[in-house]
Amino acid sequence: MPSSHTPLLQGTLDLLILKALSLEPLHGLGVSRRVEQITRGAYVVRPGSLFPALHRLEERGWLAASWGDSENKRRAKFYRLTAAGRRQLAAETDEWRRVAGAMRAALEAT
Repeated sequence: MPSSHTPLLQGTLDLLILKALSLEPLHGLGVSRRVEQITRGAYVVRPGSLFPALHRLEERGWLAASWGDSENKRRAKFYRLTAAGRRQLAAETDEWRRVAGAMRAALEAT
């Protein structure tokens, strides 16, 4: 049976993580769940991709992290967007809208 998941295009994961964290801080599993939710199941982010990306975004100053208790009372690292992360989200959103518009125009050309 073929998979219904869409492979991530290069550069997409960072944008999806930033978007997932735009409403509230989340722990890693929460970020993964939110990405799946906002993409209507098209993208499923595995831990092997997610955690290196979270650490990379934290190193760039786009995320800040703190320890807290998850919904099941386990210790978890929660991530939130920084002001720089919000600016990056806006910039990447604008860029992806331009790319999507250009691709839409190309595919609809006759």
